[in-house]
Amino acid sequence: MSWLQERRQFVKALLSNPTAIGAVAPSGPALAAAITASIPPDAGKVLELGCGTGVFTREMLRKGVDPARLVLVEQDEAMSSSLRTQFPQAAVLQVSAQELSRHSHPEMDGIGVAICGLPLRNMSGAHHHRLLTAVFDAMSAGGSMQLFTYGVRCPISAGVLEACGLSARRVGFVPLNLPPASVFSVARRA
Repeated sequence: MSWLQERRQFVKALLSNPTAIGAVAPSGPALAAAITASIPPDAGKVLELGCGTGVFTREMLRKGVDPARLVLVEQDEAMSSSLRTQFPQAAVLQVSAQELSRHSHPEMDGIGVAICGLPLRNMSGAHHHRLLTAVFDAMSAGGSMQLFTYGVRCPISAGVLEACGLSARRVGFVPLNLPPASVFSVARRA
């Protein structure tokens, strides 16, 4: 997908549903490198939530992640279709991330790590709770979820994290993204 095609697709999705996008521009290469930094090529299955134009997906492939081990979740129909074309070996689920479960989506079984590109600041605590429960229910014991936000604090409240038995820590700041972004790692509490 060319730079111009990616921007057109992003703007079209933004105009049709701004709260589902939650950004003014697609994530840049610096953020893609930061959010995927802790994913080894042998991570097992990788779940990506809110894939958009595939910026993070392409970075994972560049780092050696097997495309057949990717489970890509994108609710926008045009973006999902584009992901299927760009990454034919990946499992692409066109579903709202809050509706995920390994019972209805067996592709999620055995997730080793997750990347979240969803606009978490636009979601309620109840949505966060459902999302984290589904992701960590499908994830192996030592797994984690990497997410980003345009703020300096984790977009998931301490109360929701505690209720899910999770903790979050800031692992990076990306000043070269538009807008600048913080990267957090969410994992089960020891």
